[in-house]
Amino acid sequence: MKKTIIPVALIAMVTASCAGDNQLKKASETITPAELREYTRILSADSMMGRKPFTPGETITINYLAGELERTGFAPAFGDSWFQEVPMVEINTTVQSPVLITAAGRKLEFSVPDDIALKSPSMKEYVELVNIPMVFCGFGIVAPEYGWNDFSVVDVRGKCAVVLVNDPGLYTGDSALFKGRTMTYYGRWRYKYEEAARQGATAILIIHETVGAGYDFSIPRKSSILPGLYQEPAAGDPEPCPVTGWLSAGAASELFGAMGHDVEKLRGEACVRGFAGFEMGASISLRLTNTHRRNSSMNVAGILRGTTRPEEAIVISAHWDHFGIGEKENGDSIYNGAVDNSTSMAWALEIGEAFSSMKKRPQRSVILFFPTAEEQGLIGSSWFVANPPVKQENLIACFNNDLLLPIGRMKDVMVTGYGQSELDDLLADAARKQDRYILPDPNPESGMYFRSDHFPFARAGVPALFARGNCDSREYGREWAAEQENDFIRNRYHKPADNYYPEMNFDGIAEDARAILDVAFTLVTSDVRPGWKPGSEFANIK
Repeated sequence: MKKTIIPVALIAMVTASCAGDNQLKKASETITPAELREYTRILSADSMMGRKPFTPGETITINYLAGELERTGFAPAFGDSWFQEVPMVEINTTVQSPVLITAAGRKLEFSVPDDIALKSPSMKEYVELVNIPMVFCGFGIVAPEYGWNDFSVVDVRGKCAVVLVNDPGLYTGDSALFKGRTMTYYGRWRYKYEEAARQGATAILIIHETVGAGYDFSIPRKSSILPGLYQEPAAGDPEPCPVTGWLSAGAASELFGAMGHDVEKLRGEACVRGFAGFEMGASISLRLTNTHRRNSSMNVAGILRGTTRPEEAIVISAHWDHFGIGEKENGDSIYNGAVDNSTSMAWALEIGEAFSSMKKRPQRSVILFFPTAEEQGLIGSSWFVANPPVKQENLIACFNNDLLLPIGRMKDVMVTGYGQSELDDLLADAARKQDRYILPDPNPESGMYFRSDHFPFARAGVPALFARGNCDSREYGREWAAEQENDFIRNRYHKPADNYYPEMNFDGIAEDARAILDVAFTLVTSDVRPGWKPGSEFANIK
């Protein structure tokens, strides 16, 4: 009988692969629905006081996370500390009176925050606008790569810019206009505030529309009555608009109606390339005061150091902050944030525990990262990316999660920002092992890729994945899953009702954690560096 000679190198590769598969399988088994439930219950308990930065709730939360990181076997990520100081300023804005707008000879009075939700990121203690002109600027976008400039024929210096939410692609259905229904960064409120400041505007108001914003007006309304957190400005930083805010759909309709305009018709006209903004023939007056409190909130992170390339690392992230104790709703004033974002912190801690259970440590390091101030504009994650515990070029990938719904097992793994990076392909392989499939976010107009802590990593050129089972329930199907998500957004998102409930089903979140563990394991046990896909706006970042 002829013997087949198998090369020693191949035998070694097969043996190593089998050993790795076995190690991954055993590690995956440490991820359990029961532990995910317990983490979520603790992190969203009233004793955490809503996890708001600059409050006793922050101290309780970050110390708990540091204790769990240490118990799990991680080491402090920031030298000998679990904590990274993020210098911030808290600005509490009080509008002194109703907002007065004169339009077409009529005097209109709008209440704050129900008609207009206002904030001021200014370091000035007192801001007064007296009859400053208002200018309609379409979507408020300057995007040379799309041949688009909403400010080309208008001058907003010292004036109030009024702009539409999202970007033109959403409202036309034209996939060749921006990215069609998929929101670009130009559609985000943060970009619009930044661009208005670059154009020299004194104030900016965004006209709210639920589909384009991704949430109803209660969200900017609630945000406006809470103190705002901002990164401490450094010398030379550009000045923000002194007044920023949102017009409710009703207030916008009344304002533009007084001038003989229809908002919906204007939105359609503003979607046409070359649309010219215009002086509205209206002026706005308001007075507000700002009180400032400087402090540092804390990022929390632990590191499991790799064996042969510890200087290279992947990051598993989930923000710890929420809104603390605030406006009472249905007798409850503690914003516990069970889904936003205790379930995701539980997800991250379970993945970390799985890695630490491995007898053979990976070659690359694993960082578990819990940012502060996500709800205030991704402040903690932006600071971390600018000041990472390893060199930025050695950050291999970021796996982030937010709003993990505990509603059972899913057939899908929904990727927010699908098509951005090669992480999608690695995840597709992991999903197939679970008899699941990859699904692009069915609501790309909400701009979720720009709304959580993976985004600062992407902006710095680090491939970032935001993925979770969300749309296709194994037991009840797609329609039921969509109803669960819509119910959460309508009734619990950023509300005191976002509590832990015993009825929560963590089986699906456990599967999600195991899928991400699979992808992350591939990266930390190999020399694979995932790249950006052609067409991604982050592909050419160096």
